[in-house]
Amino acid sequence: MYNSNAVGGTAITAAGSRIFRYEVVGLRQGSETARMSYPIRQSGSTFINVPYSRMNEIMQKITRLGGKIVSIQPLTADSKMNGNVTPEQKETGLKVETGKGNQPGAEKKPMTQAKAKADIPVNIYRPNAPFVGRVVSNEPLVKEGGIGICQHVKFDISEGDLRYLEGQSIGIIPPGTDKNGKPEKLRLYSIASTRHGDDVDDKSVSLCVRQLEYKHPETGETVYGVCSTYLTDLKPGDEIKITGPTGKEMLLPEDPEAKVIMLATGTGIAPFRAYLWRMFKDNERAANPDYQFKGLAWLVFGVATTPNVLYKEELEEIQAKYPDNFRVTYAISREQKNPEGGRMYIQHRVAEHAEEIYKLLEDEKTHVYICGLKGMEDGIDAALSVEATKEGKEWKTYQRELKKAGRWHVETY
Repeated sequence: MYNSNAVGGTAITAAGSRIFRYEVVGLRQGSETARMSYPIRQSGSTFINVPYSRMNEIMQKITRLGGKIVSIQPLTADSKMNGNVTPEQKETGLKVETGKGNQPGAEKKPMTQAKAKADIPVNIYRPNAPFVGRVVSNEPLVKEGGIGICQHVKFDISEGDLRYLEGQSIGIIPPGTDKNGKPEKLRLYSIASTRHGDDVDDKSVSLCVRQLEYKHPETGETVYGVCSTYLTDLKPGDEIKITGPTGKEMLLPEDPEAKVIMLATGTGIAPFRAYLWRMFKDNERAANPDYQFKGLAWLVFGVATTPNVLYKEELEEIQAKYPDNFRVTYAISREQKNPEGGRMYIQHRVAEHAEEIYKLLEDEKTHVYICGLKGMEDGIDAALSVEATKEGKEWKTYQRELKKAGRWHVETY
């Protein structure tokens, strides 16, 4: 998750005529979160409006929060602001695309695989006009003896026009105000259900949410994440403000014969659960006659303990029914040892299977998806770099080719 205004977006005023929009990726919520034991969900880009006089100051703040500026655009009175409307923006007459708002009785258009690329739903509901849904269920995912709290939360979206695809995210706006007395801003979460919802009726969307918990570096006090705690504490019937959907990076290929390698840590499994349901669940396959998956899906999943293997029963059911099409490899850090005798992390599993993964990458039907902790990327690159060298290639160059071809997908935080 991620607080979209953690850096402190700057208002656009009539006096501040020279305003620039920064597109930023990789931000943390604050400096203390770098020391936490659990990840902050963050996906997509953050847009920050900055006056010319504060450009250097904001750049430094972004760097301190681990962010990277990917583009800087000057804003004019006709600029579109990604749905974030402030009173100051209204005063200056900035035009903003707004969401549709709740539309009771509005007919939803089913999303088919053939339409996926031509009709990718984005920002149907924006922060200034969110969809108000209700909680259907909130179920624990961590078994007895596991670490932390992680919930599968399902929301009823039948009274609106929220449509989405596997691999996208939605924003959640928690109630209350932040430390500055301003309304809480949205956090983004990867969707854990298929476009048809868990009940395959186009009436719900689900999330996989871990409660953020860490020790304050100065006081030693236990601190809990605002939005994650709000979500994990929700009860059926509670109302919730939802925005989105967002994201195009993690969409599945349309080819039912694709080879899909999924590398996940913790709640990074959320989009992969949606993929696997679409590929293998009976009701989903019946709802999608034009997409009958018959390729290979391989999940490499890193968790701390066996009770922390999220959706374990679902994974085992799919593996038993489709042994030729689905395989799962676990990296259980506190129970398994790597070849050097240390804890087993996902990068060690990738290293074990690096030769096979690299051979699969040579097939143009193969896609790699990475979702979870950002720290695993270096280890994955190191393992595959060894294999690339054996083939007389430089891994970073080859990786860029894979990205350009749309076969290397990353969403880490």
